[in-house]
Amino acid sequence: MIATTDAQDERKTTHVARVEQWGQAPRYTTVETTKSSEPPEPDDHDQVRLKVSATAIHSLVRLRASGTHYSAKTLPHVPGVDGVGTTLEGHGAYFFDFHGSSGTFGDVVTVPKTNVFPLPPGADPIQIAALVNPGMSSWLALRKRAFRLPPDFSVLILGATSTSGRLAIPISRALGAGRVIGCARNPDALSELELDSTVVLQDPVTSTDFSCLGHVDVILDYLYGPPTEHLLHSIKPTTKLTQYINIGGLAGAKISLQSKVVRSSKLVMLGSGIGSCSDEEIREEMPDLIKALVSLPVPKIQVFRLSEIETVWGRKVGDARIVMVP
Repeated sequence: MIATTDAQDERKTTHVARVEQWGQAPRYTTVETTKSSEPPEPDDHDQVRLKVSATAIHSLVRLRASGTHYSAKTLPHVPGVDGVGTTLEGHGAYFFDFHGSSGTFGDVVTVPKTNVFPLPPGADPIQIAALVNPGMSSWLALRKRAFRLPPDFSVLILGATSTSGRLAIPISRALGAGRVIGCARNPDALSELELDSTVVLQDPVTSTDFSCLGHVDVILDYLYGPPTEHLLHSIKPTTKLTQYINIGGLAGAKISLQSKVVRSSKLVMLGSGIGSCSDEEIREEMPDLIKALVSLPVPKIQVFRLSEIETVWGRKVGDARIVMVP
């Protein structure tokens, strides 16, 4: 924070990235306040203020900024749902706030104290900012939505080459999976991942052969749309439980599912995301998730200044994560 003083009142300038119209790239904006107009210091018992060190452009962040995500609120909109920062005492911490009135793409944030978690020894702030949100998707799905998973359970990841899908592979193993299958369109990208077996989506998707899967205990779906529709109609009825958990909609927002698919198999359909997992459930899992991420392989990460947000927002970076720093 940069502070200047005049004769009448102390003036401070802070910076945020702000979306003025849904679908437009955020703009780096300077906000000037005076001591009398700035927000009061947070209540020590409820909230904490942090100086932001790193925030990432997650898929959720982009969807909210477009105005199309179900959790998007009002304009003007400051993007960001989480990040890494420094407390007033100088301690590094991860924070999140999915329901606050302001986002995390700024110099400082004020968040509920219960949503702040100290960084473990050896944690890289850039890595944690980049990975917690995409890693949270599979972690919460397996820890809070799935139930009665057997030892060495099997997992099918639809969209395994996406950022969250890639993280779901080691996270599934860390949580007890004995067999991990990946499904995506790109065979070369699939071959680079540490999977036990793969299924390559064909064009048209209805020509994809899922018969090689055998029984799977849980399906983590980042795609939805036609691939999911074809998969669910391809499941062979067995006496064993299959838990389908939708996490994303990279391939579409709708499916058409024949009722006999649900009646003729032990298929349980669930969702995992904001709303199906409460903030309290997220808080319960966060320390273990952060600790697990410290030991996972570091993906490609590109770091930019927040002042570059308008040009970085639309940039294609392949499978790299984009992290913004002050």
